[in-house]
Amino acid sequence: MIYDTVLARSFSKHEQKRLGYWALIACLFIVLSFFTIFKPYLGPLQVLNLRLSMGEDEKLHLYNDTTSSRLIAKEETIDSTLIVNDKRSSQEEAEIMSGALIVNDTDRTHEEAESSVAESIMNISSIVNGTSNSQEVFRESVTQNVRTIDTISSSPQKVKEITSKDDFMVNNTNISLPKATDADAVTKNNKMEPLCTIMGRSDFCEIKGDIRIDGSSYTVFIVSSETDILAAENTSWRIRPYARKGDQTAMGAVREWTLKLVAGGSDIPQCTQNHSVPGILFSAGGYAGNHFHAFTDIIVPLFSTARPYNGEVQFIITNGWSAWIAKFKTILKALSRYELINIDNRKDIHCFGSMTVGLKRPSYKELSIDPSKSPYSIKDFRQFLRSSYSLKKTRAIKIRDGMKKRPRLLIISRKRSRAFTNVGEIVNMAERLGFRVVVAEPGMDVSGFSQIINSCDVVMGVHGAGLTNIVFLPEKAVLIQVIPFGGAEWLSKTFFEEPAKDMNIRYLDYKIRVEESTLIQQYPADHAVLRDPSVIGKQGWLAFQSIYLQKQNVTIDVNRFRPTLVKALELLHQ
Repeated sequence: MIYDTVLARSFSKHEQKRLGYWALIACLFIVLSFFTIFKPYLGPLQVLNLRLSMGEDEKLHLYNDTTSSRLIAKEETIDSTLIVNDKRSSQEEAEIMSGALIVNDTDRTHEEAESSVAESIMNISSIVNGTSNSQEVFRESVTQNVRTIDTISSSPQKVKEITSKDDFMVNNTNISLPKATDADAVTKNNKMEPLCTIMGRSDFCEIKGDIRIDGSSYTVFIVSSETDILAAENTSWRIRPYARKGDQTAMGAVREWTLKLVAGGSDIPQCTQNHSVPGILFSAGGYAGNHFHAFTDIIVPLFSTARPYNGEVQFIITNGWSAWIAKFKTILKALSRYELINIDNRKDIHCFGSMTVGLKRPSYKELSIDPSKSPYSIKDFRQFLRSSYSLKKTRAIKIRDGMKKRPRLLIISRKRSRAFTNVGEIVNMAERLGFRVVVAEPGMDVSGFSQIINSCDVVMGVHGAGLTNIVFLPEKAVLIQVIPFGGAEWLSKTFFEEPAKDMNIRYLDYKIRVEESTLIQQYPADHAVLRDPSVIGKQGWLAFQSIYLQKQNVTIDVNRFRPTLVKALELLHQ
């Protein structure tokens, strides 16, 4: 009322009306200015951003977009990816950014990786369930990955399939891969891609397609007419097809072959001979001249690789030499119905629809087959040998009281080193115990010697390649390995004791004392060679070999050796 009185006295009614209009305009201006100035501070609140850190061990992180204007678009397109990375490096992080499940189980067991994946999925699910409804797409994708985990849990093999890179495995020692871009191009053409596999002691490549072998350039061409192959025209792999990977000396004596993926064209060698059966390319290089290595590095792996074809396979040999081929011709013919091709330096081009380059060596152990890595066992291999060489005796004699038939003892003799210097004394003592004794030295006639050793119940010999012929022994026979002086126990166990036991052959050994070694005639009594062989061993393999394996012969103390032969007789009673 006071305001109205003052206003009436100061202004006329017409002026009051105009003043009211101006006041309204001023108020509107003030309000408009207020909103203009404070507009940046009056916008809607940002949607909650989520960052999940599970610590260094789990290495699992979940990220949402930090800008609210892009959050909805992100949520509409994002798929959850679980990456469990169990490599040695603890610095790598896994992010949920794409739509795949990757389980890298390099250093832990399948069960550990599976448990880690499941735990991580559960943690993610609990976080997602606590977010706003805008996370539904993300939650659904996580659920899909949980189903994937369940599928993998029921089949360990599927984990292996996921961890491989398009099922293509590479060994950096013996196979040289192309650049990553080339490998990606190769993957587009699965039919032409060499499948190179790593095994404990060997690498091999199994190929299907248009395969052409050029012995003059030591190249296996894999030809394709696919347009995608043009991007991978220079892609190649290198492999030495010999099953003793890791031994640089052996592998250095094996010819290297190139597997080359090429597009069809006039510059590709044209076929001069087509083969209707698969091929296997292998090497007789390395240590193939040694009887033991011929079996453990070539013959046993060749059996494992070729036996599934039941003879319908073509052998191609590199580093082949006529004496080696002749020595093992019985085995080669038993595994393949086709004439062996010695491929080196040949001008003709042999073509196949499928081929294996290299041999499968299905065991880390020597002269052995691991049934978990092969459809065969060493028992199957020995049965194959008995069939191939027509060996009649399947089991060693079982001695019974009153039996007139005497067990047969074979003494494997040697001429150059580690030879018995008193064979006559050993024979006399063994005959007095009741053995029929045969003395023989293995040679190039594998077929003839296999008949001799298969007829025996006990075989004895100084550690050496000749003992490899135990593969021809009947079941339950007895091997007596004479271990030379100087610390060869580890060699003897690895090369013959363990394989003999796997072959169902009873095993005994006899360790030579220094007084039974001819080294006492070559060195003074206080020399390290006699006094402390470990000193020589520390100088390396060549020093050890040159003295204890190449310079030493043995003179058996027959009285000391007698209990070993008696034990062999006891085993034959069992």
